[in-house]
Amino acid sequence: MMHFSRYAVLSALLFGLSWGQQAKAQSTTPKYSNEFLNIGVGGRALGMGNVQVSLASDATAGYWNPAGLTRQKNKYDAVLMHSELFSGIIKNDYAAFSMPLDEQSAIGASLVRLGVDDIADTRNLVNEYGQIDYGRITYFSIADYAMLLSYARKIGNVEGLSVGANAKIIYRNVGDYANAWGFGIDAGVQYNHAGWQLGLMARDITTTYNAWSINADKFRQTLVPGEAMPKGGPEVTLPRFILGAARLIKLPGEFTALPALDLEMTTDGQRNTLISSSAVSIDPRAGIEIGYNNLVYLRGGVGNFQKVKSFKSTTQEDWHAQPSLGVGVALSGLRLDLALSRLAVENTGGSASQTNSVIVSLGYGFK
Repeated sequence: MMHFSRYAVLSALLFGLSWGQQAKAQSTTPKYSNEFLNIGVGGRALGMGNVQVSLASDATAGYWNPAGLTRQKNKYDAVLMHSELFSGIIKNDYAAFSMPLDEQSAIGASLVRLGVDDIADTRNLVNEYGQIDYGRITYFSIADYAMLLSYARKIGNVEGLSVGANAKIIYRNVGDYANAWGFGIDAGVQYNHAGWQLGLMARDITTTYNAWSINADKFRQTLVPGEAMPKGGPEVTLPRFILGAARLIKLPGEFTALPALDLEMTTDGQRNTLISSSAVSIDPRAGIEIGYNNLVYLRGGVGNFQKVKSFKSTTQEDWHAQPSLGVGVALSGLRLDLALSRLAVENTGGSASQTNSVIVSLGYGFK
């Protein structure tokens, strides 16, 4: 039991430090750095497969593309979201608020938290007499936090064109074992013309810098023989670019269709994406929203295309994607959005094992 407890705690710690400390000796720019900021927020977005760069026009625009804040329909807008990943193990929470400064500009603030809470540390479960004492169990949490402060402005001499930027402060915490502070800048642009909606988002455009600090005394208790002590230091997140396009289509009656496409381009090394190279990897995402009378919405999307080795053959690889569904209701400024995202985590014997992510998002725009 003692060995199991030790490895359970080590696994939890590795989860929290995998982005902050991986390959430190090789590079300070690891892949998937600050990846918690790329999971997505808002029931509408997550129901459409995270396709939002050209669409976001409420408080969530501070996250997806700050340029969209200038298209906000109400004077004030607020959004709250709670989602649970991997059957509720990981909690993803989000809050945002936005408002115009004048006819040409707007501001917003967003808070994001992704965490695993109440992880049991059972290393001291057995007392000095060899007896199990559940009172000796302690708990800790692993969590990532981000605050985004957004500013957007219309370009006066070009109708439909807006630009925006985020200043983001990041705090990452692994119990009493390690923590990091970071700072970065995002920039975005949106252009709307003749029914087309176009967007470009540049995240971490200046690179985002995280400074890790390790509690050596605390960490030393978890090390197995021969394992090196993790070192604190800098971690740099390289830029990623997201290009998006959408078009609103009028259907018979009071129905509308809003198909959209995003292309996410990462620059931190070759990834397992549909288009992959050492210079840039491209992950396409597609989504659609069917609306009725600006009141009820049905959404769907697909993204996260990855090549996965088949258990049927050691040489065969299959493409898998992450689908999502969502529904939304908008009434008197109140918006309730629900989304369900399903991710296949393994494929054995022809049957897929699935884990669901449930997203609940509540928005309210008011004058």
